[in-house]
Amino acid sequence: MKFTKMQGAGNDYVYVNCFEETVQDPEAAAVRVSDRHFGVGSDGLVLICPSETADVKMRMFNADGSEGVMCGNAVRCVGKYAYDHGLVSDTCVTVETLDGLKRLEMETENGRVTRACVDMGIPKVTSAVPEILEVRGEEKEFVGISVGNPHAVYFCRDIDALKLEEIGPDYENHSRFPGRVNSEFVQVIDRGHIRMRVWERGSGETMACGTGATASAVASILRGYTDNQVTVSLRGGDLVITWNRETGHVFMAGSAVEVFHGEIELE
Repeated sequence: MKFTKMQGAGNDYVYVNCFEETVQDPEAAAVRVSDRHFGVGSDGLVLICPSETADVKMRMFNADGSEGVMCGNAVRCVGKYAYDHGLVSDTCVTVETLDGLKRLEMETENGRVTRACVDMGIPKVTSAVPEILEVRGEEKEFVGISVGNPHAVYFCRDIDALKLEEIGPDYENHSRFPGRVNSEFVQVIDRGHIRMRVWERGSGETMACGTGATASAVASILRGYTDNQVTVSLRGGDLVITWNRETGHVFMAGSAVEVFHGEIELE
């Protein structure tokens, strides 16, 4: 199987051009390629497929093989791949996802995409603001936000002190979220800047999460901590989230980077 390794803010996936390749068992393939010691090494697998309703279709699979609904960092990379590899000719690209149609406006340099802005749609609040639940014997406040996939956003004084490898699974698998949940831990710097760490369902802690950054910005705005445009600093880089309160749509802008190409034999 031929593939391309790409990353957006450090959120790295293995991308397969399914206009040319066929992946018979994407769930098993995701587990195989994601292994950072015995595979390619990634947060998951993304298939770039033909679509009847958009320029291309994105299917994304987490490192544990479960299929995800949406990934903001991945969809930017899909837009970049589609443009850079001639699947589309316009810098305005539509991508079909399980969360509906996503529209991307891409910036280019020397004929290649360097950055993309994605219309993430209208976020949905799925909790009280805030709601309290008990984790590991302690009461924690969170804001529930859906951006196609579910997020729980927690505000902390010092995100660097968190031992996510230890506590992350308890948040992900809490009984409040029967389908599991992505958990964001946010430190507010000022009214235009937050820092975030994320524990993604099915993948654990990742360098970045586009939908998580979107949910965190929305939660910060709802709590009155920030203005409507927020720079979200992640372990892998920065994303800029803008919430248009008139239309309700949230826009995410950030980099998209091609790392290398390769070929792997799937068993």
